[in-house]
Amino acid sequence: MLEPSHNDELPPIPGKRYFTIGEVSDLCLVKPHVLRYWEQEFPQLAPVKRRGNRRYYQHQDVLMIRQIRSLLYEEGYTIGGARQRLSGDSAKDDAMQSKQLIKQMLAELEELAKVLKR
Repeated sequence: MLEPSHNDELPPIPGKRYFTIGEVSDLCLVKPHVLRYWEQEFPQLAPVKRRGNRRYYQHQDVLMIRQIRSLLYEEGYTIGGARQRLSGDSAKDDAMQSKQLIKQMLAELEELAKVLKR
C-alpha cells in the first residue's frame, strides 16, 4: 500500500483514448477484480462495455479510480464513506481531479523534454 507521500509512485497515464482493465490495473496498482467490484459500488465509475462485455476505460475513468484508491487506501475511508465523499463533494472532487491531471501533464512534459534533449 502506498502512503500519501508516495502517491507519485503511480505510473503516468499514457495519452491513449481507451484502456483495458489490465492496463488500468497496472496504472492504478489495483487488481482487476477490485476494479470490477468498485464499478458496482461507485456509480461514477462506468467504463464503456463493448463486444464480448469487455471493459474499456477512458482517461477520466482512470483519474476516478486513482481518486477512489486514494480515498480508500491512503485516507482510510470505507467504501460507503468514499462513495458519499465522491457524490456529495463534487467541487472538491473536480479540484482533486484537476490537480491529478496537472501532475500527469507535468510528468509527460518532463518526459518529452528529456527526449528532446537527446
